[in-house]
Amino acid sequence: MTRQPLRLAILEAERTLAAAGVGSPRADAELLAAHLLGVERTKLMMVPLVDPPVVEALQELVGQRAARVPLQHLTGRAHLGGVDLEVGPGVFVPRPETELLVEWGVGVVDGVERPTIVDLCSGSGALALALAHARPDACVHAVEKDPAALAWARRNAGLRSEAGDTPIGLYSGDVTDPMLFMELEGMVDLVVCNPPYVPDGTPVPPEVRNHDPHEAVFGGRDGLDVVRHVVACAARLLKPGGGVAIEHDDTHGGSVPALLRARRVLTEVQEHPDLAGRPRFATARRTHPE
Repeated sequence: MTRQPLRLAILEAERTLAAAGVGSPRADAELLAAHLLGVERTKLMMVPLVDPPVVEALQELVGQRAARVPLQHLTGRAHLGGVDLEVGPGVFVPRPETELLVEWGVGVVDGVERPTIVDLCSGSGALALALAHARPDACVHAVEKDPAALAWARRNAGLRSEAGDTPIGLYSGDVTDPMLFMELEGMVDLVVCNPPYVPDGTPVPPEVRNHDPHEAVFGGRDGLDVVRHVVACAARLLKPGGGVAIEHDDTHGGSVPALLRARRVLTEVQEHPDLAGRPRFATARRTHPE
């Protein structure tokens, strides 16, 4: 059996993915190869030759990725805030731009002893688990209404506990419920949320259109149906000095901060861009009880 250069297999994979319109063909080709070989992407150069079955397996994965199956569904993994998460059909795949929201949240509770954190619309549990990893002393609560997503979150929460992270509280619930987390009213240091926020009818990539759950992506005619409830919930839960961060569509750079400013108890409203300079999440702090 003649071994083949891995470099050539990756170049061919890159060409296939580029022709299919994948946005990051080289990176995806290397990540798929690394996944198959069980090594870090940075260690691929240490594997100059591979057996033909490996090349065939890579071609199979590349074919699926060229059909716009999400990379994370093929590897079974996503990453956020120092935490590896299992993802697949039925749950929203965390995006790299959410790292900036995690960083802001960690900064808000810096210096706060045993902070209480709430993650609304938790999906895979990504934000809650990333924050629990960053702050092992925190009491983290996460809520998700979709049963399929909640199953993924429970799986990830169990894996993170096994890895040594502080367990989180994970609940089935709906952010539109005015009684949600009533026992935590005025006691929370940080509220975070990555809600469904894409306006209905907005064109989205095939990976999103065909694989992310519709209800985790689209947020009504203007994309703000769920966000409005998130703002109301955060205003109710936060203690004085506590902060809220809400990810949003890049068309919401004015509307989400306006929703936050409309709450008299929320001040220091700020808009935050992603690494491409597009509006990505808005934050505020609570001043005094209503």
